[in-house]
Amino acid sequence: MEKVTVYTKYDCVQCKMTKKFLETQGIPFREINIEEEIEYVDELKADGFRQTPVVSIEGMPKFSGFRPDVLKKISA
Repeated sequence: MEKVTVYTKYDCVQCKMTKKFLETQGIPFREINIEEEIEYVDELKADGFRQTPVVSIEGMPKFSGFRPDVLKKISA
């Protein structure tokens, strides 16, 4: 089971950058496109997120946007 989940939308540049970074680092992740799986939208909004990507890493707080500084911590 992947420890990283990336919530994405279509035509989201930061989503693409986040996924590419994870792939380049060889980090497995689960992608949930919230335009296809709309049941996750309310959950993310309830957590205070208004933009994608939202990245959920086991044992760390969720964050949004392309954050290579945080992603590097899990690739170490």
